[in-house]
Order: sequence, then C-alpha cells, then structure tokens
Amino acid sequence: MTERRAEPSLSVGTRVAFPLVGALAVAVVLRGLYPPEGIDARLLDPALVAGLCLAGLLWYVSARLVPSRTAGRPLGRLFGLANTLTLLRGALYAVVAGFVVVPPDTRLAWVPALAYGSGIVLDKLDGTVARTVGRETVLGERLDMAFDTFGFVAAPLVAVAWGQLPVWYLSLSAARYVYRGGLGWRRRRGQPLYDPPDSDLGKYLAGVQMVFLTAALTPAVPTEFVWTAAPFVLAPSLGVFARDFLVVTGRLSGPER
Repeated sequence: MTERRAEPSLSVGTRVAFPLVGALAVAVVLRGLYPPEGIDARLLDPALVAGLCLAGLLWYVSARLVPSRTAGRPLGRLFGLANTLTLLRGALYAVVAGFVVVPPDTRLAWVPALAYGSGIVLDKLDGTVARTVGRETVLGERLDMAFDTFGFVAAPLVAVAWGQLPVWYLSLSAARYVYRGGLGWRRRRGQPLYDPPDSDLGKYLAGVQMVFLTAALTPAVPTEFVWTAAPFVLAPSLGVFARDFLVVTGRLSGPER
C-alpha cells in the first residue's frame, strides 16, 4: 500500500516540480546574460522565453521517468552521464530560443551560434558516452529525438527572425511534426503503417543541417552566401521526409517489402 501511494507523489513531483525548478534556474541565470537594450521585457522577456522552452523539454523528460522506473530501472540511475549531457544540450537550445525576441544587432549576436554549435558537439558526445558505458536506453533515445527536433525549430526561428534565412526555411521545422501528425491521422483511422526504410541518409542530412544552421547563426558568415545555399541544403532533407512518409504509408515500396 505504501509503495502504491508513493507512486502518484513521485509522478507529480517529477512532472511538475522538475520542469518548474529547471525553468526557473535557467531563467535566473539568463536574466543576466540577455541584453535589455531594444527589448520590451514586460511583453517578451528572452529569459522567460528560454525558461518556458526548457520547462516544456523537462516536462517531456519527467513524463517518462515513472514508466521507466516501473520497467525496473532505479529512478536515480535514469540520469546517467549520457542523459545529463543530453539535458545540457536541451538547455543550450533553450538559450538559442530566447534570442528569437532579441534584436539581431545585439552585442551578444554570437551567442546563438555558440550555443547551438556546442549542442551539436554534445549531440555526438552523449551517444558516444552511452555506447561506451553500455547505458543506451529508450529514455535516452526519446530525449535525443525530442531535443534534435526542438533544435531544428529554435535555430531556424532565430535565423529567420534575424534575416539570416528566408522564411520558407521554417518548412524544416514543420517537417517532422507534419510527418508525425500524418502517421497519427492514419493510425486513428485504422489505416496500415509499414516500417520506414533502413537508411542512415536522414542522419547524415541532419548533421549537414546542424552545421549549416550554425553557420547561418554566425554573424561573420555572409547572409548572401547563406541564402544562396539554403535551397540546396533544405531540399534533400524535405525529400527524405517525403520518401519516408510514402514508404511508411505504403505508397512507395521499401527494400524490405
């Protein structure tokens, strides 16, 4: 009886307190970083934007802590070194998101590129650490995917807001949500879904996108170069999403079918 009653308390604590504490901590730290000039902080405080983004990411994490615990993993071991690095990457992407409401002529214009680029390094490092210490988990995979997706929203939004990328580049940000929404729609209607193609092309293109977005956020990179390269970098990634959707929905035959 005691253990059964403790489970809801744990759920409430992790799903509410954990995101709130994390969001408050990052907001307090970033309050001293983000420049106040040119910003109406009463309406759009960049530290608050970053804190809310991180709260959403931590909520995603905490919503999966209890199921992972009941699967036989001690709660204290869920946040090993690899998952801690992944959470740090999420915090860096939240820093990037805060600059959506910061003018591009700020003295800290280099911070989004530095934060996003550091997140790329951690993206490679956390997977290596997980494989090295033998702690690859379902939670870690979900965190990695969630933060990758969030990074592909935050970085393009800042680049578009600062005029470093055309607005149509935000189709990259929407692509995964459209893909998942399409699959969910078919699932609710009882229509069949098939395995996606066994290909690493999407991962390679994601790496290319990360490098390109870092360059787009870097003040020293000419805007003309970024705009010229944008369609050539974007088209292959959108093409892979379209291919995967056609295969998964049965409109295009995969190699295994």
